[in-house]
Amino acid sequence: MKILFLTPYPHAAAPSQRFRFEQYYEALEKNGIEYDNIPFWSENAWRILYTKGNITGKVLRLLNGLLKRLFLFFSLGKYDYVFIHREIDPLGIALFPWLYAKAAGKKIIFDYDDAIWIPNASESNRAFMKFKNWNNTRNLCRYAYKVSAGNEYLCDYARNVNSNVVYNPTTIDTVGLHNRLKNQDTETFVIGWTGTHSTIKYLEDILPVFEKLASQIPFELAVICDKKPNFNYPFLRFIPWNKASEIDDLLNFNIGLMPLTEDKWSNGKCGFKALQYMSLGIPALVSPVGVNTQIVEHGMNGFICKNNVEWETYILQIYQDRNLLKSLSEKTRQKIENDYSVLSNTQNFIGLFA
Repeated sequence: MKILFLTPYPHAAAPSQRFRFEQYYEALEKNGIEYDNIPFWSENAWRILYTKGNITGKVLRLLNGLLKRLFLFFSLGKYDYVFIHREIDPLGIALFPWLYAKAAGKKIIFDYDDAIWIPNASESNRAFMKFKNWNNTRNLCRYAYKVSAGNEYLCDYARNVNSNVVYNPTTIDTVGLHNRLKNQDTETFVIGWTGTHSTIKYLEDILPVFEKLASQIPFELAVICDKKPNFNYPFLRFIPWNKASEIDDLLNFNIGLMPLTEDKWSNGKCGFKALQYMSLGIPALVSPVGVNTQIVEHGMNGFICKNNVEWETYILQIYQDRNLLKSLSEKTRQKIENDYSVLSNTQNFIGLFA
């Protein structure tokens, strides 16, 4: 068997690719399955994609990627399955799903982990939104032999047009990557958040909580992000995201936060922040949105916070009771190993190609 993975970004460049399928490549090899990976954006294109301006450079690289996707049609014959993560191309050209699934007769495995049918774009590329076909997700679900979705909300969307839908959670490599545990015996109490410039708005929603806490307890707010936050406090420590130091940086946290707003886009989230925290023995405090309420068991391995009062209350409770912190910490790892690890999900993932 041979599989073609079609991805938006170069190998290991994006978390959604790393934690949804790239970490299963070794398992595929062990099962005698061959594969190729062809990203839409080249390494060079990836470097400028989320920078401001350079419209000409982006357009040229976009056209280059589209031509490659078109000519790819002629080499699909050597593959048994085509695994498409999120999209075939950034514009969502309707021709491609039909061409690959119908004209080439390929079995398409369509995988997604966000509510990507809802219009959403980074500030640096907002000008391209008017050219994008936002119905593309539905088209890919319709033409797919099988759909792999990261939570039940996403599964339900796909089931409107496809009966062959598999719940395939985002998972953590608890052996090769997230393989250490936080030492909770620390003098400094660190409240942590990790994410991108596009999601830091959720953290900004609960900034009043930290302002109130600052008058009650000593703490550090550690923010791991690809861009420096627009806010600044004496208790803030900005840590630029770096793949090489990601685990070490996360292990600075005593607790990890995942605030979200209740909307359709947030319901499509797959709880990745919480999964990362908990795999390292870091209790997660999360908003009661989407899959978060399945990952975090309230009072057992973290807390579910409905409003700013609860964010403040539970952070204070954990700070004041270090035994509670250690108890929560001990239970987080087991939850990930049982339900959200590569080991627990390998057979489910390989089963997609059957």
